[in-house]
Amino acid sequence: MTARPDTTEAPWWKRGVLYQIYPRSFADSNGDGIGDLRGIINRLDHLEWLGVDGIWLSPITVSPNADWGYDVSDYCGVQPDQGTFADVDELIAAARARHIRVLLDLVPNHTSDQHEWFVDSRSSRTARLRDWYVWADPKPDGGAPNNWVSSFGGSAWTLDPRTDQYYLHNHLRSQPDLNWWNEDVRNAFDDILRFWFDRGVAGFRIDVCNIIIKDAELRDNPPATAHDSAEEQLYGQRSVYNGNRPEVHEVIQRWRRIADSYEPPRVLVGETPVEDLAKLVEYHGRANDELHLAFNFPFISAAFEAPAMRKIVEDIESLTPPDAWPAWVGSNHDMSRLATRWANDDPRKIRVALLMLFGLRGTPVIYQGDEIGLGDIAVDPPDLRDPLGVSYWPHYAGRDPMRTPMPWRHEPGGGFTDAGATPWLPFGDLAACNVASQHDDPQSALVLARDLIALRKQTPDLHSGSYESLPSPADVWVWRRGTRFVVAVNLSDRPATLDVTEGRLRIGTNRGRDGELLLGSLTLDAWEGVVTEMAY
Repeated sequence: MTARPDTTEAPWWKRGVLYQIYPRSFADSNGDGIGDLRGIINRLDHLEWLGVDGIWLSPITVSPNADWGYDVSDYCGVQPDQGTFADVDELIAAARARHIRVLLDLVPNHTSDQHEWFVDSRSSRTARLRDWYVWADPKPDGGAPNNWVSSFGGSAWTLDPRTDQYYLHNHLRSQPDLNWWNEDVRNAFDDILRFWFDRGVAGFRIDVCNIIIKDAELRDNPPATAHDSAEEQLYGQRSVYNGNRPEVHEVIQRWRRIADSYEPPRVLVGETPVEDLAKLVEYHGRANDELHLAFNFPFISAAFEAPAMRKIVEDIESLTPPDAWPAWVGSNHDMSRLATRWANDDPRKIRVALLMLFGLRGTPVIYQGDEIGLGDIAVDPPDLRDPLGVSYWPHYAGRDPMRTPMPWRHEPGGGFTDAGATPWLPFGDLAACNVASQHDDPQSALVLARDLIALRKQTPDLHSGSYESLPSPADVWVWRRGTRFVVAVNLSDRPATLDVTEGRLRIGTNRGRDGELLLGSLTLDAWEGVVTEMAY
């Protein structure tokens, strides 16, 4: 395919690497078994050593924790078990001193039912904030206003007996959806963005930003077909009227104007679970005036196979507007970790997955633990905290297995909390996977991740250069970055030999090959990846 033009003078979020922190599980500073802001401050040296440029924190705002922070009851407050505003300010300053920016999570689609807005809204049909949420009358038979379903199962509508109307909740019943057709709601969020931007936050990751506006007529969704996504087939309907509405772009453009009004400009990162790649790239805006980065869910959901992943990347390269920039994610707090989902906890596959992420054109976003190859951790039913796992066990363990505490050391408490404390979720095998044991091991996943980030940071071809697919065997994926670098990953159980021009192997998943001269051919072992620099 044709190479995309190089990006010159790229801003930090294009050149850099983002690192997601799930605060409850990163580091506990006070021995209560719950990670907190001061714990993050205490671990900034690790992030500086690793070389990341920005950290995105899952919600630290006030919440009753029905959905562990994603049910917000105060957008401009700090959850007490996370810390205080003084801790937020110290974290931002301490991170800045290490050239690391801090991004927060913004949850605009819904609030907690304990938010003062909803408390007022549900008090009567004539309440001051009634129209801040999506309310609708029952059908003549008393049923829900339409057929929309909740991502947590069942109807997306709950009848409130106080006013005999239904309210909409695309998630839990305790997470009522805001009415984004209401200008007062939009103004309120303008103020929320400015509140945190003024405090020094570098940007936001925006939760399910593609669904915040719903069809004004609340029309039924059409039934799913065999050609629709697995999720739509599971729910039995296509999300035509409760997601990806064209009017959502007006809201994101509005936020972008606010972000751009700051110096330096703030960054907007979107959680965009959009299966259609042509629709996904629309979230950058026609004039690159919406999201700076949009998470690519077809990529994270793809099989770890060369043809599938190559096609997604090539399609994004052909569809993305010229000034826009892709984002590549391997794990997050909602989806099985890359070490388990892609790699089946095979160390070879974990290493090649990391090399692939850091070698693509776009911003890599890694999740805490990816750098040490941490996989999903089994959580027994009594220890489940995620409402999805509690509801659907044993068919689905929920999201707890990918939210377990960061294993810092092989010792009681794992370096996450005090030796005698009980962590809010259990550890896995601390001896098998922890930061301390990998830190000084040149063959470890952690040192590989650190060295890949360092090479990417110091090499314009790798942090800002173009992407071009190159011919390769079926199970091998090879691409050029910029003018001098070629990345190759063998995603198969068989060795493969490639024709290459003269050059040298800069870094590989087999660290014993680093610096190897290339004289016309390159043999990759099964599940091996390399970054090479051509001599021309």
